[in-house]
Amino acid sequence: MEKKSTDKKSTIALWGARLAVFVVFFGNVQCALSFLFFPQNYAHGFELSGVAGIAAIQGIGVAFLMWNATYPLVIVNPLRYRILYVVVLVQQLIGLLGESYILSTIDVSHLLLRESIVRFIVFDACGLVVMALAFVALLAITKRGS
Repeated sequence: MEKKSTDKKSTIALWGARLAVFVVFFGNVQCALSFLFFPQNYAHGFELSGVAGIAAIQGIGVAFLMWNATYPLVIVNPLRYRILYVVVLVQQLIGLLGESYILSTIDVSHLLLRESIVRFIVFDACGLVVMALAFVALLAITKRGS
């Protein structure tokens, strides 16, 4: 009876991890594609303009796509690719720390720019917490079951 309960918990933990990573992946890719194909909608929020501003926003979109190349395998099988899951968590942490540093260097008079960066910080912090909790739960449940 204990084995069946553990199997069910492992399945729930596995799908919880998949869902956590997928939600962050989906949000990141949606943002990346928006930046890539509709940069004019976002340039103003970063105090950018003209051809250079459009290209900068598109470059951020490309960087987001590159950053998220690691997510699909984790979504497919977070347990099998747990080392890659750790890479995803580290990437998320680097993004969060980098954005926080950038925010700390921007004068408060640049309110719109600061608000744009804060949105990334909030999303990345929430994503990191949710994915990390799902990862810990997955490891704890599957370790108990083995």
